[in-house]
Amino acid sequence: MKANGPTAPRPRRDTALRRVAREARPFLRARTGAVLRLAGWSLLEFAQIFLSGYGVARALDDGFLASRPATGLCWLAVAAVAVLPSVLAARGVFGRLADLVEPLRDGLVRRAVSRALGGALGRSGDVSTRSLSQVTHQSEIVRDGWAGLVLTLRSFAFTAAGAVTGLLALAPALLLIVLPPLAVGAALFLATLPPMAARQRAYLAADEAYAAHAGELAASVRDIAAAGTAGRTVAESGALAEAQLAASRSLARWSAVRVLALAVCGRFPPLLLLLAAPWLLRNGLTAGALVGALTYLTQALAPAVQALMTMLGTAGGRLVVVLDRFTNAPPPPEDDPPQAVRDSAPPPADGTARPAVPAHPAVPAPAPSARRAPAPVAELHEVTFAYGPRAQPVLDRLSLTIAPGEHLAVVGPSGSGKSTLAAVLAGVEPPTGGAVRWRGRPVRAADATSVRVLLPQHAYVFSGSLRDNLRYLSPDARDREIADAAEAIGLEPLLSRLGSLDADVVPDRLSQGERQLVALGRAYLAAPPLLILDEATSRLDPAAETRAELACAALPGALVVVAHRLSSARRAGRTLVMDGPRTRCGTPAQLLRSSALYRDLAGLWEPEDADAWGGGLVPDAQDAAAVAGRLGTVGTGQDASIGSGDGDEERGVRSSPPPSPV
Repeated sequence: MKANGPTAPRPRRDTALRRVAREARPFLRARTGAVLRLAGWSLLEFAQIFLSGYGVARALDDGFLASRPATGLCWLAVAAVAVLPSVLAARGVFGRLADLVEPLRDGLVRRAVSRALGGALGRSGDVSTRSLSQVTHQSEIVRDGWAGLVLTLRSFAFTAAGAVTGLLALAPALLLIVLPPLAVGAALFLATLPPMAARQRAYLAADEAYAAHAGELAASVRDIAAAGTAGRTVAESGALAEAQLAASRSLARWSAVRVLALAVCGRFPPLLLLLAAPWLLRNGLTAGALVGALTYLTQALAPAVQALMTMLGTAGGRLVVVLDRFTNAPPPPEDDPPQAVRDSAPPPADGTARPAVPAHPAVPAPAPSARRAPAPVAELHEVTFAYGPRAQPVLDRLSLTIAPGEHLAVVGPSGSGKSTLAAVLAGVEPPTGGAVRWRGRPVRAADATSVRVLLPQHAYVFSGSLRDNLRYLSPDARDREIADAAEAIGLEPLLSRLGSLDADVVPDRLSQGERQLVALGRAYLAAPPLLILDEATSRLDPAAETRAELACAALPGALVVVAHRLSSARRAGRTLVMDGPRTRCGTPAQLLRSSALYRDLAGLWEPEDADAWGGGLVPDAQDAAAVAGRLGTVGTGQDASIGSGDGDEERGVRSSPPPSPV
């Protein structure tokens, strides 16, 4: 048996309109002054509407129909002059409109950017593409829709007030004829709003899904081509496009339903007034009052109602749906990201990333006896990578350890996987198998800006000042630091040619080498824990390349150079020789003894050093050691060998050979 007692009230459904209203109330309260100023200017429009119909009525009843044409002309003149203040009011209204529209758009853009940064730090998925749609397309929808809605609501409110006041002044009985069709049409119109909002929401969801899919495709074109999945990708794109088209058509069908409501509101009141005119005239309504009422309906009230319904049915419904998508709070990151990461700009198209400075104070270092060896800045553990499920692996079970401050060169013939290794090491390409770690932790997008900078062969330089280009990854860099970086990298000729750091840089007017120097200066200022140069000095002459590489090697972080000249390998502490899935790593002296490919590359890449090689390849291991000494290899001061100690397998690198075909 159920106990008798008060029934708990059913909670109200949290609709999109309620969510938007909760956000709108504090926004409007903070701008009460702007709303009042807007209303003040609109009072001039109220007076113009009132005098338009009332002046016509008085001109007929007190003037022309009473055989006093001068009085009639005076009333018409009053109605005409009343238009002039409304022109002045329009200027004031648009001036106050910006105080309500622009702060809303700016706030929505900040919210979308906050969502994108939070999603990039703590989550994966289509957050960035969704936020891109919100920052560009959807924020403009809100700005235009909100501006139109404010203007339409303001115009309807003061137009309706002026017309209703005029009808009351002429004859209260007129409202009995005019108001019922307006009420019926408004009710019919309001009944179409919920399905219209649902269709609008479905359309925006389809738009965001297609944008997310397009963003994924742009980053995966090479994988799609290598895997041979173009047909399936086209089918998926077609399905998303069809869904977007279906949502658009459904929205258009519901928009057509508005036509009936608009006809009832806009066309029925004047028609009913004409049909009721004989009865009204028999009951004391004057001819002037009848014409004045028709003036209110045809020239003021009906157009205002139609404009309001059109705005609410199209831009209004879309506005509520789009605003509802902004009401969700930005997703919090999984970890506390460094402050510099939260304040940083997105990485440029060339894959570089801005390193972050931790916001928390440094933990005091332990006593020397308690200190441990620093964790490797990057590790590859049994990493395999292939451009497709049936493609031959470019990297096959490669293990590699890069210590802080180490200088590693990567050499090999074209197509051997050097750039692929750089992309996997930088976290740009996820491995097919194995694991990549930065500072002992699995690679995460949230850590990219604080760990590594990747410079590809084609340097990213944007239109702007040279100072802005160099400070792109380090916006707080001082002029003294910029000058030191320019001197270290070798930017003085470019700086002298441009004239100053504030000189405008036009990318098309820079040579490829100058672009690479700008990108190198940017990376030098950032001083990341891991700097990866993927043939980033290929357009520099040997002297400029040497200067830039030595400057980067002098930074406290680790340096990985994908080399196109063997001189880069000689400057490194270790060299990784790649030949597809077969790799070998060691110092130049060790590789001259153990790697035939390295000896071949030494002969092919550096013919100008033939004298140093005694006229050709090293004939045996003893001569190889002697040549390595004459070449002046740069070491790390650490023993590079492990295992048996014969130098055939070097520290920190292991690559298992492919399975035997036998």
